[in-house]
Amino acid sequence: MNLYLIGIIYLAVMNVVAFAAFGYDKWKAKRGGWRTPEKLLLAFALFGGSIGAWSGMKVFRHKIRKMKFKAAVLLILTVQCLGALAAGRMML
Repeated sequence: MNLYLIGIIYLAVMNVVAFAAFGYDKWKAKRGGWRTPEKLLLAFALFGGSIGAWSGMKVFRHKIRKMKFKAAVLLILTVQCLGALAAGRMML
């Protein structure tokens, strides 16, 4: 496997994990169970799952009232998108 394909698979897995983590945390919040720490949710976003994290926030309506948290995920998503654009331009 080449490095490009490994990177795509990694990002796909991280985004699925981030999305699922937001869904699971919302489910636990409704039932009063053990919650996923916000630092872990942000870590999923930071390590490549920002699209999944943002999608999870929107789909599950989870953590959308916490402006600092919402801004942190959006900042991570923006930086990662800009990085992807810059990397794509370098490949041309």
